[in-house]
Amino acid sequence: MPADLNDYFKKRGGGNSGGGGDNNNGGGNNFNFKIPQLDGKKAITLYVAIAVILLLIVARPFKIINSGEVGIRVTTGVYSPIPLDPGLHFFLPFIQDIIPVDAKVRMMSYTSTEQMGRIGETQQKLISSGDSYISASSVISQESISVKDARGLDFHIDLAVLYHLNALQAPNTMSIWGLNWENKIIDPTVREVVREVAGRYNAEDIPQKRSEFAEAIKEDIIKSIEAQEGKPVVLNTVQLREIILPEKIRQQIEQVQLARQQVEEARNQVSREKQEAEKKVATAKGEADAIKTMAQGKADAIKMEADANAYANLQISKSLTPSLLQLRQIETQAKFNEALKENRDAQIFLTPGGAVPNIWVDTKDKQKQSSIGQ
Repeated sequence: MPADLNDYFKKRGGGNSGGGGDNNNGGGNNFNFKIPQLDGKKAITLYVAIAVILLLIVARPFKIINSGEVGIRVTTGVYSPIPLDPGLHFFLPFIQDIIPVDAKVRMMSYTSTEQMGRIGETQQKLISSGDSYISASSVISQESISVKDARGLDFHIDLAVLYHLNALQAPNTMSIWGLNWENKIIDPTVREVVREVAGRYNAEDIPQKRSEFAEAIKEDIIKSIEAQEGKPVVLNTVQLREIILPEKIRQQIEQVQLARQQVEEARNQVSREKQEAEKKVATAKGEADAIKTMAQGKADAIKMEADANAYANLQISKSLTPSLLQLRQIETQAKFNEALKENRDAQIFLTPGGAVPNIWVDTKDKQKQSSIGQ
């Protein structure tokens, strides 16, 4: 193989010239190909550029911090106190490194074995919690919390704790607690608080005091988390899921609830009967008041009539003067005199004192006459 390509092509071109072949001057196919020669500075620049590209490809001295994450720069094992915001960040290979840490809302779920299995089947689904949506990869599953009530009775509590890393304190948190900070801060705090709160209650009373029990757990967990040095975690909420009581306690609660329902039903029945009795009493009272009112009205009417008659009689008696009585006597006597003209056998009896009227007896009626004679 020729060492020099130019010589090789020249030889090919020269052989053709003697045979009438075409060349550059005579129209042949001969041509010249030269490899560019670089001077020392340009060659060094090229080699450095190639080395830098290879270094970037191999060492990758940069990190991309995604939204919802915070970056921590580590220089020879020392954590920088200033967190890195989302974006592209460079570092010195073999001397520095950048650790991305999740600062989104996360969930620590305390569930029974059955519930853990269900969560495992839906790892790719989103778990909705209020206004926050947490991917299954951000859920840490833990066993139910075993607790004792005020009398030492064992039972279990299922709950979920939503929280996120305090981004401003992330470097300090990682330097103190490490990347496994959740299992060192959240888990022991939650278990301790839940056990302490459960010890204040009797197990059978907790279902009826569920809201109070859940609020006490939430408040105490918030206090404990906020009391941590440097405030490494921000607690979003605590959700009480289930109170898992022993079978005997559940049966007792069901019996108590049944008894309470029966008592409540009896109270409602008594209340209904009382209302019905009060309704009847009110009806009877109304009827009695109506009768009383009617009787009072009649009595008032009779009294008013009697008062009117008495007043009339009083006025009449005031009007009966001696002159008027004498006039009435004369008028009556005149009527008797007219009657005597037709029946001369009639008898007239004057009342004592000459009062009016007199008594008229028709003697033509034999029966009346004999009756009077007797």
